[in-house]
Amino acid sequence: MEQTLVLVKPDGVQRGLIGEIIHRLERRGLKLKGLKFMQMTRELAGAHYEAHVGKPFYPGLVDYITSGPVVAMVWEGNSAIQIVRNTMGVTKPVEAAPGTIRGDFAVEIGRNLVHGSDGVESAAREVSLFFAPEELVDWQRDAERWIRE
Repeated sequence: MEQTLVLVKPDGVQRGLIGEIIHRLERRGLKLKGLKFMQMTRELAGAHYEAHVGKPFYPGLVDYITSGPVVAMVWEGNSAIQIVRNTMGVTKPVEAAPGTIRGDFAVEIGRNLVHGSDGVESAAREVSLFFAPEELVDWQRDAERWIRE
């Protein structure tokens, strides 16, 4: 099973979209393993966005992600990373398909509501930044046999 990090960014929290985002991921058959409502520190933001250090938009990115609370979640399932990314829609909301989170609710790239890991290695790194192993819950979903072959 694959795990991935999903963040509901400050704009998603402020717009009351936490439940909608969780609902969409649950409906896709993913299983929630961990959830935190938190205020990101600048240090955590720097670690999370380390690939963007030195880029012109980096300071604004850190300012934005630390400007209000976020919801950090770990989701699990077969192909969880791709399922989350497809459900979110492409990064630029104006190019995101209707029916995706960004296509339905976002307008600008700087306010695109959610973050999802982009690969297996980044998912492992990101999950470990936000969650200790003991904070992730292993549980059996009774409907699993109706979701997976």
